Amino acid sequence: MIQINPRDIMGKENYKLLSGSVIPRPIAFITSKNAEGIVNAAPYSFFNVVSATPPLLSVSVGRREDKTVKHTAQNIIENQEFVVHIVDESYLEDMNITSGTYDKEVSEIDQTNLKLVNSEMVDVPGIKEAKVRMECKLHRNIPLGGSDDNGCDLLIGEVVMFHFDEAVYQDGKIDAEALDAIGRLAGSEYAKLGKKISIPRPE
Repeated sequence: MIQINPRDIMGKENYKLLSGSVIPRPIAFITSKNAEGIVNAAPYSFFNVVSATPPLLSVSVGRREDKTVKHTAQNIIENQEFVVHIVDESYLEDMNITSGTYDKEVSEIDQTNLKLVNSEMVDVPGIKEAKVRMECKLHRNIPLGGSDDNGCDLLIGEVVMFHFDEAVYQDGKIDAEALDAIGRLAGSEYAKLGKKISIPRPE
């Protein structure tokens, strides 16, 4: 068994080990808006559900190498609103385009074929092509990392409105096969749902 102390290696090396081990990871494709009204869009795979009551989601947005806050986190912290979309294969390539580095004056959406749609409860628009989108208000921002780390902003958002394509919503549940969500692996690799295994819980 190989043993590695994370304090003995660089942050990028820890990232490779974590992102290659914790797989597949769900992807939060997030839209946010800056003070000038420009819509930012970017994917994040350090993402999951925190609570159902209240409905909370967590997204970790790593900081840049110079330790500055990324546009997504900056917009959410300043405006307290964002929209989370679950990624499927139909717009995976467009999502990937938004993962590039752009100036804050540039909307990543304009670099893609994606279309925006107005939200109901927040001022940030959503992605029309997404089968699932969740309008969120910032519940809490937790800055993480020490003086020697780039650190990250752990953003916890409360879902204030769900939007589901009719194809994925059935009797209060989500059809996983119809959603056909994409999961994140390491590097440039992604994964689809694949084989399902059903094991009832013990009584």
